[in-house]
Amino acid sequence: MKKILILAANPTDTSELRLDKEVREIQSAHRLAKNREEIEITSQWALRVDDLRRELLYHKPNIVHFSGHGAGDDGLVLENEYGQKQLVSSESLAGLFKLFQNDVECVVLNACYSEVQAQAIHEHINCVIGMNHKIGDKAAIKFATGFYDALVAGRNYQDSFDFGCNAIDLKNIPESQTPQIKITDSSKSLLDPNSRDSKSKQEGNKMTDGRKMNMGSGNYNEHIGGNYTQGNYIQGDSIQQQGTFGVGVNKGTINTDKLAANINEAEQKTLAQAAAEIQALLEQLSKTYNTATYSGKGKVADEIIKTIENKPDLKARIISALKNGRVKAFEQFLNHPLASFMIGALEDWQKPSN
Repeated sequence: MKKILILAANPTDTSELRLDKEVREIQSAHRLAKNREEIEITSQWALRVDDLRRELLYHKPNIVHFSGHGAGDDGLVLENEYGQKQLVSSESLAGLFKLFQNDVECVVLNACYSEVQAQAIHEHINCVIGMNHKIGDKAAIKFATGFYDALVAGRNYQDSFDFGCNAIDLKNIPESQTPQIKITDSSKSLLDPNSRDSKSKQEGNKMTDGRKMNMGSGNYNEHIGGNYTQGNYIQGDSIQQQGTFGVGVNKGTINTDKLAANINEAEQKTLAQAAAEIQALLEQLSKTYNTATYSGKGKVADEIIKTIENKPDLKARIISALKNGRVKAFEQFLNHPLASFMIGALEDWQKPSN
């Protein structure tokens, strides 16, 4: 699984940016990708300095995408504990990414005057993209759209960068020369056919502990200690357990668009229903509060939690999902820039009930 981590910061004492639209376009590119089951996208809003380190440690992403403000030689603009701007120097960022050079393949700094940070980070990371000048919302969003449309389609980092610049140009926005790429190996891509993960798929996904999965024929095999075990399948929007299993006998189909192993159909339905209610609330409240700010996101979270408290059935479904370790599956049903933020708020909210 390849991971894209989106980090966003728009402090209260800086000009407002359309970061939500940028993230939505990246998520749309992912949903339309043929290989979307191979890619996971996570977002973190109102990014503080400590958040940056923690998110990198927790997610171990392959791509880190930063959306927000840049201040040239003064550094990149993150947030402090009060939601106001806090600058992080190029040297500090380079030192941090040096610690993650075995995981991170590409860093995108979609922020004004961020080329200086890109140059510093490139000492340790193969591909880094920054901006050599001020870049407007429209150009920044178009660059992200073109870049990720190409990247999740299997194009390499250099080609994806060119697609991003071209997406700006196609809209007659005079900023197509603002993005700058620093790259060592231009042939590398996120979905590299020569990577270890891809080789495993081509060879039938041979893994340790005697496990084998043959995706080509649509059949699932899990062989442990000479026995075949029953697998979990997802087809469309429902999870099915089907097939006859025995020594050398295996029937069944699998759709890997949504792989949620060990979640039965009833659980999936419960998660989907709860997520649908939260999704509707998020969309409604996002029109009322400024979700580009930390305080706005906090107000949205408070309102949703109040609503949950007044709906016992919804409360029970959400607590059940969180307690049973279905957080990732639950988050996958949410299609909103605040999904990760909301999941974190819900986890904190239900802890006293444990």
